[in-house]
Amino acid sequence: MGRRRNQLAVIRQVSGESGQAMVEAAIAIPVLLLLVFGVIAIGRVTDARIGVQAAAREASRTLAVAPSEEQGVSDALEAGHAAASGYGLSNDRLTIEVDANGFARGGDVTADVSYSVPLSDLPLLSFFDVDVSSSHTEQVELYRSRGAVTR
Repeated sequence: MGRRRNQLAVIRQVSGESGQAMVEAAIAIPVLLLLVFGVIAIGRVTDARIGVQAAAREASRTLAVAPSEEQGVSDALEAGHAAASGYGLSNDRLTIEVDANGFARGGDVTADVSYSVPLSDLPLLSFFDVDVSSSHTEQVELYRSRGAVTR
């Protein structure tokens, strides 16, 4: 009879501990998953921010060294899209705006780039889209000959 009570006490103790472990797991697993998906999301946003900055730099620099404003705007948009695609950014979520500001020697040209980072494939974060943007200004070279470029 004493042995039977000891067995029942051991069974009760083991079943109580497994219930406690299950409750701990039920609390800890969602928190850990949110943490993991958060780290992935931060990585994606950081990569997109680097790509957007590169696209803005390339677009403004291409416009600043162009032989004419019309060709420069077209080449700048193309260079910005090429830089962004090199970083894996999708063109349908990318916006590039260039401003030649009169395109005068010594003047400034600006490129504004924005991108919407999709997080819809990450559970627990699927309702977020993060927008990143960058702007870059370059000076049109003051002593550069436009005539030599167009010949």
